[in-house]
Amino acid sequence: MTVLVTGSSGFVGLALAEHLLARGGTVIGFDLHAPRESARRAFAALPGRIVPLTGDVRDADALEAAMRAHRPSQLVTLAAITADAAREHAMPQTIFEVNVGGVLAALHAASRSGGIGRVVHVSSGSVYGASGRDPARRLLEDRTPLAPEGLYGISKRAAEDASRRLAALHGMALTIGRLGTCFGPWEADSGVRDTLSAPLQVLERARRGETAILPRAHRRDWLYVRDAVAAIVALLDTPTLAHDLYNLAAGCAWSVADWCERLAARDPRFTWRIASPDDTPNIDYYAPYDRAPMDIARLVADTFFVPRFDLARAEADFHRWLDDPT
Repeated sequence: MTVLVTGSSGFVGLALAEHLLARGGTVIGFDLHAPRESARRAFAALPGRIVPLTGDVRDADALEAAMRAHRPSQLVTLAAITADAAREHAMPQTIFEVNVGGVLAALHAASRSGGIGRVVHVSSGSVYGASGRDPARRLLEDRTPLAPEGLYGISKRAAEDASRRLAALHGMALTIGRLGTCFGPWEADSGVRDTLSAPLQVLERARRGETAILPRAHRRDWLYVRDAVAAIVALLDTPTLAHDLYNLAAGCAWSVADWCERLAARDPRFTWRIASPDDTPNIDYYAPYDRAPMDIARLVADTFFVPRFDLARAEADFHRWLDDPT
């Protein structure tokens, strides 16, 4: 199987490439930047083959040329700017050009080049926005109203609608997967990822010998990236899908305070606390509320996907990877 992945040098893109290469597949990576050196070394040890191509995801002609040259049978659109409020102020148009225009460019290129059997467009749980403010309710693909609150979520919702329209025009097999809040191997500040996960922020504080100060405990269905890419691959692999939209989430929830306790058990020198009224938190949650969990019953029913990484397994695997990313 040959898969073209846009945004292949980003956080989830690298994790997806690693997963596909580990099972012997071919990945045509398309990104504005080449994969980092540590990823190239890790990928070289895997049985699959990666072809890293550099280009702008908004360039439909370059994407079409890549597809005609390498003949992928599947396409995953991952390229996105995960914008915080500062970037929203500074470059709102670029956010939409990449997050919406890049998806349309990839689908348009696929329609002209031919040979793409399935497209998986990776969206985000941020499309639920304000509907996730009640943590007692579950977010459902077909029932929960979409109420995105920032330009990232708004652009991801627009990309869902636009990709559906273009796929319908060209008769393409499109599946949309809404990713939960990811953390784990390959996450880093890539220049287009402004909202680094709270688990990574805490881990970086711990590794620097600093105290982590949390705004609150912050319970959420944190999605370990190895489960995230396994869910994406399940959408690629399942021959017939009953729906065109799926939540890709963890199926369990835990708090950042729980994560801190795990790290402190591993290294008693690590200290953390929940901020008092006189404290200034140094961990950013990017929202003043704990988002409701995303329901994955549809995904589990329609595919072979089963989440593998709860808090304990994610913490152990992440530390193994940090010690030896190859």
